[in-house]
Amino acid sequence: MKRSAGLLLYRHRNAGTEVLLVHPGGPFWAGKDDHAWSLPKGEFGPDEEPIAAARREFSEETGFVPDGAPMDLGIRKHGGKAIHAWAVEGDCDPAAVLSNRFAMEWPPRSGQMSEFPEVDRAGWFDLKTARHKIHIGQIAFIDTLETMLAARLR
Repeated sequence: MKRSAGLLLYRHRNAGTEVLLVHPGGPFWAGKDDHAWSLPKGEFGPDEEPIAAARREFSEETGFVPDGAPMDLGIRKHGGKAIHAWAVEGDCDPAAVLSNRFAMEWPPRSGQMSEFPEVDRAGWFDLKTARHKIHIGQIAFIDTLETMLAARLR
């Protein structure tokens, strides 16, 4: 089973808690919005600690390095992949996101290699909106974050 790790950056605003989600780059995702966004994440190997991979992937996909204390959101299995996630309180400007790039043959069977950003945009979303934007297999991370934050207030 493939393993990924990621960070869900969150912040508090007058209207409530917001999370930073990223939209995957490349032609496959270009016209998709609802349930296409994700927390910044990526695969890691057996020699890398999941939290280190989560921080590395966040940096590679956004250009930012969050330094807050991580809260473990657990592991979710979906589509043959196990995703390890942590929440970190912080802030960044989504317009300043700078993602690494990947190459793929495009158009298909053309023999031409094209380069695309791994993340083509980012945005802050309140928790209700985030549940509609984020990939279905990752909704539970938002639910867990909301539960953890509510428990802190008690």
